[in-house]
Amino acid sequence: MLKKCMDDPLLIIPIEDIGIKESLSNKEIPVQILDRQVRRLRTKEVASVKVLWRNQFVEEATWEAEEDMKKRYPHLFETREILDQSTNSLLSTL
Repeated sequence: MLKKCMDDPLLIIPIEDIGIKESLSNKEIPVQILDRQVRRLRTKEVASVKVLWRNQFVEEATWEAEEDMKKRYPHLFETREILDQSTNSLLSTL
């Protein structure tokens, strides 16, 4: 059952008194590349990387296109390329 509500004008706060920023956006920043996969379609191959974002858990990591991530965040791939080169050189010496 509904009850009658008596409003109190003293409890109303004007919006001008509240400091609200106009741009309340949260910019996600990638932290690490967790995995890489290549999906083969009929005519092409699509490479994807699993990206761990700041303020998220590993379970919430998302798959993104590798090409787009390399364009936007090349620093994430520099350490991976160095590791790949060192692994290849180690394998070639064996």
